[in-house]
Amino acid sequence: MQINYYAILVCGILAMFFGYLWYGPLFGKIWLQVVGATKLDLEARKKMEANVWKLYLVQFLLALFQVWVLAYYIEGWKEASGLTNALWIWAAFVVPVIAGTAMWNNDSAKISWARFLLQSGYQLICFVAFGLILGMWK
Repeated sequence: MQINYYAILVCGILAMFFGYLWYGPLFGKIWLQVVGATKLDLEARKKMEANVWKLYLVQFLLALFQVWVLAYYIEGWKEASGLTNALWIWAAFVVPVIAGTAMWNNDSAKISWARFLLQSGYQLICFVAFGLILGMWK
């Protein structure tokens, strides 16, 4: 199988950029309400910000792994486009996991739905981009 590692790297970087936009300027206020975040005191905020790079690094590595596996899947199912493959993976594997996480908590229905829509929407945007990039950039 021929996998384009530059495409995987670009997808990983895009996932981080989309996450910044999605959970920041676009839906950041809603996301903070969903996760029950309150205004942190200045000392707690500084401590969190000092260690956040570790979380970003882990998230980036997880995105690279996710795209790498998707690239192999797309290569294996040649009858479908990269986008079609990515949408099937999103619908069959990502959405059920996010739905389960959103449903099985002690949050209100409103918060559970908001969590599900925010997280699955972000993943949908990522997977559409992944499928298009991996499908076209061979």
